[in-house]
Amino acid sequence: MPIATPEVYAEMLDRAKANEFAYPAINVTSSETLNAALRGLAEAESDGIIQVSTGGAEFASGTKVKDMVTGATALAEFAHVVAAKYPVNIALHTDHCPKDKLDGFVRPLLAISQERVDRGENPLFQSHMWDGSAVPVDENLEIAADLLALSAKAKIVLEIEVGVVGGEEDGVDNEINDKLYTSPEDYLKTLDALGSGDRGRYLLAATFGNVHGVYKPGNVKLRPEILKQGQDVVSEKLGLPAGSKPFDLVFHGGSGSLLSEIHESLSYGVVKMNIDTDTQYAFTRPIVSHMFANYDGVLKIDGEVGNKKVYDPRSYLKAAEQGMAARVAHACENLRSAGRMLAG
Repeated sequence: MPIATPEVYAEMLDRAKANEFAYPAINVTSSETLNAALRGLAEAESDGIIQVSTGGAEFASGTKVKDMVTGATALAEFAHVVAAKYPVNIALHTDHCPKDKLDGFVRPLLAISQERVDRGENPLFQSHMWDGSAVPVDENLEIAADLLALSAKAKIVLEIEVGVVGGEEDGVDNEINDKLYTSPEDYLKTLDALGSGDRGRYLLAATFGNVHGVYKPGNVKLRPEILKQGQDVVSEKLGLPAGSKPFDLVFHGGSGSLLSEIHESLSYGVVKMNIDTDTQYAFTRPIVSHMFANYDGVLKIDGEVGNKKVYDPRSYLKAAEQGMAARVAHACENLRSAGRMLAG
């Protein structure tokens, strides 16, 4: 199917929250990893989100160019062509963007989408993330309000982070402390600053102990009830019935999470869960196996010529694509999105 229109993306998010499942949001850095994400989603019969970080976008532009907007645009254009051959709906998203990179990443991409919308086309990306976790919450939300207005005009959903995801990802390194838990006051401040959808749709990455990186199950101290508390306090403020879920929530830093914690978070309104660390390993592991098994073919040892069939990048990148695709499909099962793709 073509990349999701703004209307299809909205329907995807609505269905996820109503039915207590979430879409895996797969970070990609190349055409190979993008193909792997598409394959995994299709094999799971799940719609999904493919996303590009600032570092991933810079890498995708080439080590000589190193331009985030160029790389992000190239991956998005590639996705618009290739995704049309798959039976699932795909939304394109940009991941964590801190304050010092807004003018070199999110704002130019918003301008590109606005130009497309002005021509009667759909936006290039369906959502963008502003990561204001490193600045005071009031400044975070002030910037978010400005970006929300621009996003809504371009038919794009904005994702924000209130609270802090610990650990390190793409050069953004946060301490593991009490800021990992979004407070009730911060939920209310978010509502006051951004509204409840009337000023544009947004996703909220509220934090409940999330940590980026590699952790064994049980090592991350998640408190999913923090999400319920936030939904409850805002529902009361809006006069909504008990149990309402006014926010569309996002789960960051999920590696090492217990399946029971993931499922509990889904019941509180999580509609998107980022997957990066685990899919990186799933992509790389088959390459390592290939190199070890064929070391005398990939290397020209003792003056020999090697074996072109095994040092041809396609020989190991095909295996990498399949390995990552399998991990994406596994994520769909865990998030209960498998078998739930929208009909074309």
